[in-house]
Amino acid sequence: MTKKSSSTILSCLFWGSGQFFIGKQKVKGILFFAAQVLLFGIELFSGYWFNFFAGQISNFQIRLYGGWFTRGIWGLFTLGTVPGEDHSTYLMINGIMWLIFLIVFLGIYIWNIVDAYRTGKAIDDTQTYLSSRAYGKKLYQKMFPYLVLAPILFVVLYIVVMPIIFSVLTAFTNYNANHLPPANLVKWVGLDNFSKLISIPIWSQTFLIVLAWTVIWAFIATFSTYFLGLFQALLINSKCVKHKSFFRSIYILPWAIPGMISLLMFRNLFNGQFSPLNQLLLDCGLIHSRIPFLSDAFTAKITIIAVNLWMGFPMFMAMLLGVLANQDPTLYEAAGIDGANKFQIFRRIKLPLLMKATAPLLVMNFIGNFNGFGFIYFLTNGGPNDSSLEFAGDTDILISWIYKLTLNQNMYNLAAVLNILIFILVGVVSYWNLKNTAAIKEM
Repeated sequence: MTKKSSSTILSCLFWGSGQFFIGKQKVKGILFFAAQVLLFGIELFSGYWFNFFAGQISNFQIRLYGGWFTRGIWGLFTLGTVPGEDHSTYLMINGIMWLIFLIVFLGIYIWNIVDAYRTGKAIDDTQTYLSSRAYGKKLYQKMFPYLVLAPILFVVLYIVVMPIIFSVLTAFTNYNANHLPPANLVKWVGLDNFSKLISIPIWSQTFLIVLAWTVIWAFIATFSTYFLGLFQALLINSKCVKHKSFFRSIYILPWAIPGMISLLMFRNLFNGQFSPLNQLLLDCGLIHSRIPFLSDAFTAKITIIAVNLWMGFPMFMAMLLGVLANQDPTLYEAAGIDGANKFQIFRRIKLPLLMKATAPLLVMNFIGNFNGFGFIYFLTNGGPNDSSLEFAGDTDILISWIYKLTLNQNMYNLAAVLNILIFILVGVVSYWNLKNTAAIKEM
């Protein structure tokens, strides 16, 4: 039998044994074997397996006597069996956590087998043995960036990835107001929640209306602030404008003020009953009745876009001023010598260069507006209310509707379904735009 075959078979049974006995790599073999001992040790000593093997437990149940890994996987698959004692969401979270641990150990096991094969093959081909120290030095040189990032990756797995997995899995359960643990158990229901969102008219109608407004809002909010910021940047950058620093400071104030404070101020300013703006317009004789800034569906949407325009354009103005300052003026001078007028220079040279430099930020801003919960919540709270929509108001976007479904209605399963759909929509749009953006292609 060749070295690679015997080394691989040994390491499949006992981690690192192929490297230890065949490859003469003692330290590496011991480290792989230590990982196997750690895996089985955690499971055995965290449960009652020794009592079971000794015959002391006649009715062995994984729920009560299993180790961390087996109890975690059992909880993830069953979500509990005894109402009032088993907490389904805790079981799901623990199951996800231990499943990630098992995937890490599985990766180490596969690495152990592949390394055993390569070690044996190298001996068969060259008849030379690579020491553990030489292997470690070679691994360090090749994998140093990954070794440094490994602790961060571990933290990301449990702070970022685990909540995402939990949210996705919740979409396939009946976790709602009627099934709140620990009094009631949560069960897996497959694609029933997705089917409900599509097949039940009130839910599908609400979803399509809220989705349409979300897309319209994100599109207008992004490009209106961008082009107003561009207009202001061009004005300030003009040679005819004096005291540029003064105007820059004035225009940047809406961006400098905390957004929540501005939104609450506008909410009081546009109050339908006690609005100071309405009172001022009435006193001046410009209107004969109060304008329903936030109580009429269409007017509320216009108000939201106008407030966002005031708050959002300074960021793009500051960014575009920086881009304009770094552009080569000889391009415009050469175009002027060739007979191009100012509009042609702007359309053919300046605007394409600005769009090329800022396109990735436009995509990011679009995503931010698509998920702009704070803006909608603090200004209108999703209102005005609409009886034809299921738990949503006329100005609710998908993320604020999700908030209402979770905090107000305890419909965590449907909220999770909407989270998945938002992720797919935003992911596809972002990927397509960034893939076709010149600035990203150059990177």
